[in-house]
Amino acid sequence: MPILLFLIDTSASMNQRTDLGTSYLDIAKGAVELFLKLRARDPASRGDRYMLVTYDEPPYCIKAGWKENHATFMSELKNLQASGLTTLGQALRSSFDLLNLNRLISGIDNYGQGRNPFFLEPSILITITDGNKLTSTAGVQEELHLPLNSPLPGSELTKEPFRWDQRLFALVLRLPGVASTEPEQLGSVPTDESAITQMCEVTGGRSYCVRTQRMLNQCLESLVQKVQSGVVINFEKTGPDPLPIGEDGLMDSSRPSNSFAAQPWHSCHKLIYVRPNSKTGVPVGHWPIPESFWPDQNLPSLPPRTSHPIVRFSCVDCEPMVIDKLPFDKYELEPSPLTQYILERKSPHTCWQVFVTSSGKYNELGYPFGYLKASTTLTCVNLFVMPYNYPVLLPLLDDLFKVHKLKPNLKWRQAFDSYLKTLPPYYLLPLKKALRMMGAPNLISDNLDCGLSYSVISYLKKLSQQTKLESERILASVGKKPPQEIGIKVKNHSGGGVSLIHNKNFRKLLKEITGETVPRPTELNTKEFAGFQVGLLNKDLKPQTYRNAYDIPRRGLLDQLTRMRSNLLKMHKFIVGQDEDSLHSVPVAQMGNYQEYLKTLPSPLREIDPDQPKRLHTFGNPFKQDKKGMMIDEADEFVAGPQNKVKRPGEPNSPMSSKRRRNATVIHDVHEEKMENGQSPPDGFLSKSPLELMNMAGDGIPANQLDSLSDDFTSLSKDGLIHKPGSNTLGGGAKNCNLSVDERTMPNTLQITPAMAQGINADIKHQLMKEVRKFGRKYERIFILLEEVQGPLEMKKQFVEFTIKEAARFKRRVLIQYLEKVLEKIDSYHLLNNINHINSRSSC
Repeated sequence: MPILLFLIDTSASMNQRTDLGTSYLDIAKGAVELFLKLRARDPASRGDRYMLVTYDEPPYCIKAGWKENHATFMSELKNLQASGLTTLGQALRSSFDLLNLNRLISGIDNYGQGRNPFFLEPSILITITDGNKLTSTAGVQEELHLPLNSPLPGSELTKEPFRWDQRLFALVLRLPGVASTEPEQLGSVPTDESAITQMCEVTGGRSYCVRTQRMLNQCLESLVQKVQSGVVINFEKTGPDPLPIGEDGLMDSSRPSNSFAAQPWHSCHKLIYVRPNSKTGVPVGHWPIPESFWPDQNLPSLPPRTSHPIVRFSCVDCEPMVIDKLPFDKYELEPSPLTQYILERKSPHTCWQVFVTSSGKYNELGYPFGYLKASTTLTCVNLFVMPYNYPVLLPLLDDLFKVHKLKPNLKWRQAFDSYLKTLPPYYLLPLKKALRMMGAPNLISDNLDCGLSYSVISYLKKLSQQTKLESERILASVGKKPPQEIGIKVKNHSGGGVSLIHNKNFRKLLKEITGETVPRPTELNTKEFAGFQVGLLNKDLKPQTYRNAYDIPRRGLLDQLTRMRSNLLKMHKFIVGQDEDSLHSVPVAQMGNYQEYLKTLPSPLREIDPDQPKRLHTFGNPFKQDKKGMMIDEADEFVAGPQNKVKRPGEPNSPMSSKRRRNATVIHDVHEEKMENGQSPPDGFLSKSPLELMNMAGDGIPANQLDSLSDDFTSLSKDGLIHKPGSNTLGGGAKNCNLSVDERTMPNTLQITPAMAQGINADIKHQLMKEVRKFGRKYERIFILLEEVQGPLEMKKQFVEFTIKEAARFKRRVLIQYLEKVLEKIDSYHLLNNINHINSRSSC
């Protein structure tokens, strides 16, 4: 779960304006909002935790911490105001203390027991500042200094205020106040020259010098990519440089190697990526990185560790060692001069061993705990973390399985005991687990010793308890406003040193309004604060909450009586001054806070139909469904042309809907005229009502919901001529030589052009997709839409087939049965129609 902490500069200098008229503080707020939108594209952002810190005095600088939700974060961000000094050092210290609040309680740092890369809380600290001089109550500071004293217990166990999984990035705003006439330079964003740049580089981050809005957007895109799970390590070379590689890929001893000149790859301060497990979602590992000291029972206290471990690598080529079933950890290195140098050597089958100085008991450099190796494809460099002093352990384990067949002799046990003496005590437990995983016998005693003295262990437990109390105190102060000064010093211009309550005119005015006067205080010491007057509070003076009943006019007695009864009996369920309408007035800033609304909802009931897919609670789209286990099929795009915004006939506000009943007589005349010509309608799809079709397929639609469908289904003529409800135009199909319709029975004829038909069909298709997605078995709207399709009978058939495909995607089995019945009737009618059409042409 990545932690994203935003440190916003709220000093008075952030009120300066840019050439666009916005202040630096407004730009900082917009940058945070844009970053959140860019970050939301990544599905992994669902587990992000956001914090907000300002330049206020601690602990009031923490606006959103560990317990505040996203809505509180956004509210505090919008309410930020710029005032005060540029106390960047104190703000950084408060930010790191907030991130480290629970580390000692959870034991994530594992002091004295090795550093576990898979125990981490990846944190990105993004500060947005103007890069001006650092100011404090003591004056202007040229350099950035973080306070050494921290209220957090256990901070003395680490030399730096940050940890190896926390990185600092700075957006230094350098936007001009006047629009520049010079063309904007494209390319990478340079680092800034302010004091915060060095602090960013120490933590493994960097700074950005932002001069334009485009550069700011570019920086935010870059920062989104920096949100990675990993820890920062110092890699430093030990020993001579390796021999150069010739063109044939072999060592070239004739070419001299410059071992004394400092190279960029000799010392790198970079990240190693700690990938989460694909099944559990959390990183999994087996072996720690050793401490830089040997744990001893005689140590009175733990030596402070550096935030980033110093891992030294030897450039002597070694063969990568690994045996079956022995677990190891693999971490990819962030691109750096070191990785570039290793990849350029093109030696994927050799490795460089890594050490931690003073980690061993008898060796100053320590024993190797892993190695650096290029990938087989030469695309990256990986750090393999193995058991401590693995070149000795792996041959022993190999002999145990292959030679001794898990029954070691005395010589082997002596060699194994000699190895255990070189092993730091905190490696015994993971080695015991690894041997158990491999199926080896119990070779390590169950009484494991961590190597720490009793006093050190007691001290760590005490620090954990103190951290809990301090954590509760800090979290309780989050969101509180700093206390205001009780008194405000003002100059006394009255000259007489008399307060307002002693003024005769004021007392006279007060008597006319309330009928009472403020008694003159008997004891008043005016000598203690010369030139100032203190107003004393009179407890006998009470505010008049209710009006005098005799002052109410006669016409308002009934209304006032109702209010008095409500106040007396406390029947008013709303807040004072709030009516029913105001309860539904939500501020714009809270309209998107759907997560808080979900918390107030009761637990949903189970679905009535277990075959229906599970509904997702998705804000803005309540019909979105889980697509797991769902048949997915591409929709056939058979409707061409632009989707014109043409209203479908039959809508309530359409003038054509009012002609539906009048057109029924026209349809009846057309059918009678066809029967006179010997073209009797078939006993099939068109002669049956939708109610009969539904009853053939099964239950599902009441009869009263299908009344409007009967006329629509009978509006389809036998020879492919389609009559649209609300329209007197017959289109599509073959022309009948004997068909004639009296134009006097069709007033206000509306001719639908092909472009209009395409637009109507496109809109119908969109509506069909929406209707199919809806839950329940109310399908009458779907059949109404199918009847409104413009074009020949073949077009209607295509729309029915398209609806069947959509229904299959969402497992609408009942709907598919209805549609298949309709499709069968269309096919049978289409065949009969072709035969009648041939006969009619021969008769003509």
